[in-house]
Amino acid sequence: MAYILVQHSVEDFEKWKTAFDGHGSFREAAGSKGGIVLRSAEDSNHITTLLEWDSLENARAFAGSDALREAMQAAGVTGPPSVSFLDEAAKPSV
Repeated sequence: MAYILVQHSVEDFEKWKTAFDGHGSFREAAGSKGGIVLRSAEDSNHITTLLEWDSLENARAFAGSDALREAMQAAGVTGPPSVSFLDEAAKPSV
C-alpha cells in the first residue's frame, strides 16, 4: 500500500474539517482508500493526515493537483504543507 502523510496548520479546525469531508469523493475518485486525521495536542489547528492510496502514482498525482491546492486554500490552510509519500514496509504484531 501507498500512503500520503500531510502536516499543515489551518486557520480553524472546524472549517477545515468541513472542507476535508466535502472533498472525500474527489479523494476516493483519485484512489484514496481512506485514512486518519490527527490534531496536535499542543495546537488544535495543526493537522496531520495519513491517507492510504491504491498506488503511489495516484497519490502523487492527487497531491500535485490544482484541485487539491484550491481546496486547501479554501479550507484555510496556512502556509505550505509538509507532504511525504510512504510505502508500507511492515505491520506490527501488536
